[in-house]
Amino acid sequence: MLLALALLSSTVLVANAPEGDDWLGPDKALHFSVSAGISVAAYGGAMLITDDVRLRVALSSGISLLAGTAKELADLAGLGTPSWKDFAWDVIGTFTGVVTALLLDQLLISPLARLPFW
Repeated sequence: MLLALALLSSTVLVANAPEGDDWLGPDKALHFSVSAGISVAAYGGAMLITDDVRLRVALSSGISLLAGTAKELADLAGLGTPSWKDFAWDVIGTFTGVVTALLLDQLLISPLARLPFW
């Protein structure tokens, strides 16, 4: 459902792409970093409710992509400037955040949890 909504909104965004919407514009860094931050935070929250790593990844990616999709749909509704490039940076940021959180979990947190003094 979320993927279908994202694809539908991206086709509308391509048709309405603003002039001067550079791939490396200053707002792209904001989209990337906010999406990465949301996905890391969501992964951390998911750690509190489940031990299933796949569910943590799914929840953190879904929450971050939902936020990015909501932002672009709000822009499309007239609250900003819609851009499929912004959404692409949301996806890249989400992926980066989830991979970072997963690596931190698997390399640092999970090994500590297995130590006998915990």
